[in-house]
Amino acid sequence: QVRLVESGGGLVQPGGSLRLSCAATGQSFSYFGMAWFRQTPGKEREFVSAVNWSGDKYYSGSVQGRFTIFRDNDKNAMYLQMDNLEPEDTAVYYCAGEGGGTYHYSSTQSYASWGQGTQVTVSA
Repeated sequence: QVRLVESGGGLVQPGGSLRLSCAATGQSFSYFGMAWFRQTPGKEREFVSAVNWSGDKYYSGSVQGRFTIFRDNDKNAMYLQMDNLEPEDTAVYYCAGEGGGTYHYSSTQSYASWGQGTQVTVSA
């Protein structure tokens, strides 16, 4: 059974940086797309960034230029480097693994495996 575990969340001041990690066990994700989503109370889960199996990277407009996604297939892991953080980035961040079928990188429907989430709080 696939298991995704996020780490690296925490409290940071505006303008600061954090790096989130996602470790996958039980299955290799080398040939699958992986993504980060985030969610705040009362809102739907929101796409943040994705990297497909060939290494193409995608970002939401709100994080473009500030966040960087990358993966290490040898370690079966994915990361999200978050720089110049803003209070609006405060959310629970989830790691997701593609589930097969037609892949739409920004749709939660394209992902079958999810981590438990890690809290990111940006506050002075």
